[in-house]
Amino acid sequence: MSIGIPSEPDLSREAISAMRRSYGEVGLTDMPADPFETFNLWLGDAVANAFIVEANAMVLSTLGTDHNGNDAVTTRTVLLKDISQGGFTFFTNYNSRKSAAIEMHSQVTLLFPWYPMERQVTISGLAAKIAESESDEYFSTRPWSSQIGAWASAQSSPLASREELEQRFAGAAEKWPEGSVVPRPPHWGGFRVLPTSIEFWQGRYSRLHDRLRYERDNPNDNPGDNWNLNRYYP
Repeated sequence: MSIGIPSEPDLSREAISAMRRSYGEVGLTDMPADPFETFNLWLGDAVANAFIVEANAMVLSTLGTDHNGNDAVTTRTVLLKDISQGGFTFFTNYNSRKSAAIEMHSQVTLLFPWYPMERQVTISGLAAKIAESESDEYFSTRPWSSQIGAWASAQSSPLASREELEQRFAGAAEKWPEGSVVPRPPHWGGFRVLPTSIEFWQGRYSRLHDRLRYERDNPNDNPGDNWNLNRYYP
């Protein structure tokens, strides 16, 4: 039996410009006053959707500098690990490029692109390090290999070869064998993003998409307080 080889996709300018799809009829109405309530409902829908592999994957955008020292916006995908204390928490290496950018400019943006549901959530706010005790608690729940990886990786630093990384991993694994307690590296921990804006986008027919944005001035207010909800043109 022969196996068909897929044809090369047409990536011409004409083909790319013609890429589009029609969106559904279901719109956004009667939104809760608390955006965290809305977010939890949408996240639950995303988790239950079989076509979304990692519902908690989010694109983090930061403002830092490039290799020449010029201002530069950079993006990467990180995983949401907690929604508490009025914010959205992710974990990373504190010596990484993203952490350096946050130290320079704490204003960040998070994007949850839930394409199969024709939905996305965009969150803007201020990022700050969480308490060391919180980072310790989460680190202790990570798989052993992930804990060792946190010690092995000098994230965002130049790497001579793949072998160098694997040697660092092997060295850390020898120091803390599987089954032993692996301490959290001092350069690894969490950031919590306290939002000032949370926008919910729902794809609609004829490109008349729904955009509803919760906004407030002070990210340190109680999570459910002082939000203004407005609808925006798509």
